[in-house]
Amino acid sequence: MRNILASNRRHLLAAAAGAALLAMSPMALAQGAWPSKPVKIVVPFAPGGTTDILARAIAPELSKAFGQSFVVENRGGAGGNLGADIVAKSPADGYTLLMGTVGTHGINKALYARLAYDPQKDFAPITLVAGVPNVMVMNVDKARALNINTVPDFIKYAKAHPGKLNMASSGNGTSIHLAGELFKSRNGIFMTHIPYTGSGPALLDLMGGNTDVMFDNLPSSMPHIRSGKLKAFAVTSGLRSTSLPDLPTIEEAAGLKGFEASSWFGLLAPAGTPADVVNRIQQETAKALGTPAIKEKLQAQGAIPGGMSPQEFVRFIDAEHKKWAEVVKASGARVD
Repeated sequence: MRNILASNRRHLLAAAAGAALLAMSPMALAQGAWPSKPVKIVVPFAPGGTTDILARAIAPELSKAFGQSFVVENRGGAGGNLGADIVAKSPADGYTLLMGTVGTHGINKALYARLAYDPQKDFAPITLVAGVPNVMVMNVDKARALNINTVPDFIKYAKAHPGKLNMASSGNGTSIHLAGELFKSRNGIFMTHIPYTGSGPALLDLMGGNTDVMFDNLPSSMPHIRSGKLKAFAVTSGLRSTSLPDLPTIEEAAGLKGFEASSWFGLLAPAGTPADVVNRIQQETAKALGTPAIKEKLQAQGAIPGGMSPQEFVRFIDAEHKKWAEVVKASGARVD
């Protein structure tokens, strides 16, 4: 009898444990084991741009920290909206992240008539990875041929030849696009906007002489500025860049008071991702951004490393929405 009771007790305990296990959601099971498989970081632009550069700088550090591969996947299109929407609709299990930008999470809500995702409700912000100024650049040969050596030279030529110049960008709604629109509206000039799927292909056409000007993120243009393939005129930030201290701001160069159109990049997960997973990613990302190697690498490209907490990043994104809604309204830009 004692053996039978003991046996029944064991079966009851086993059954109870099994029922408890079955009652646990897949999310709860995933939390304890995370990460038990590779993690994907979606870059919503083509390879070669600043978003891609930053994702590929941080991915190996996270791979080392967690003992699992963090793989970068480029899903460009619609000014970053395509890739952002993919992540917004992914399982909230910590295995799909987004390298979001000022475009996907600061500008596009005001710029686009319709968005398939909500930048504030559909994501769990993790941390700001870096902030960067944009830089006004031209193909060196074209600038020389048109005798454009300064920002005032550019404005004078554009006003004398309305519609002759065009500007490339990494896509509709990106800070590169909006910086150009703001420049156009503040100076009363007209240029045709040519959107690409990222800075990489846009820069290739700019250096090939197929487009005229670009207000690119500094890290992706920096190598070409240093190699002499691109002529830099000014940065679009409120302050000069420590990476190019001799380069004026557009406010200084053109007398455009208050002109500022900088960029930022940060990691986000789908809304509902477990807080402990979000916090772990933030902590390891901040730790990596604080190492001399990564810090020097980013600063050499003109980027300022971030690392803010998830709560700080939420407040930062909310403030960016308000700021860029005003910029979009002032520029008159709109994408239907």
